[in-house]
Amino acid sequence: MAISKQRKQELVAAYRELMERHPSLILASFAGMSVKNLEHLRRRIRESGGELHVVQNRLMALALGEWAQRLPEAAWDGTTVVGFAGEDVLGVAKAMVEVGRQADTLKVKAALLDGVVYDGRQVERLADLPPQPVLRAQLLGVLQAPAGQIARALAGSVRQLMNVMKAYSESQAASG
Repeated sequence: MAISKQRKQELVAAYRELMERHPSLILASFAGMSVKNLEHLRRRIRESGGELHVVQNRLMALALGEWAQRLPEAAWDGTTVVGFAGEDVLGVAKAMVEVGRQADTLKVKAALLDGVVYDGRQVERLADLPPQPVLRAQLLGVLQAPAGQIARALAGSVRQLMNVMKAYSESQAASG
């Protein structure tokens, strides 16, 4: 069934509005995916503050073009579902990759994250990163390590100086 020109314009406008609210997006092929798995993915992405929409490739490409962004032609092959990510891009990527691994029917094709285009493998590697709180804790540990080493070195030097002074005072007391 053909879609009217007016309906196509409405869809392009809706896609543009979604991109304005959620500047990062991940495209995936979902051919053969069950409705149950698709709803599970929608729920997981919603928990991450994003949205999941089945899109028409040509109209989504038009909306991206109006937004001055382009994705590789391979990203527009087959059926496409788009995960629109807000602040928690990593959460949306993790949800899509994990559900894709479980369902084996969802394949990440490409992503546009903060204006940078990534392919499916790069998105999968991004999804394998630990959550943001863990990354922050790891970074804090790396930053604190040198300060801790300096404090231990200074404490050791002070301890050695105290031992020398104690030994000197004991030798002075013993000698007279």
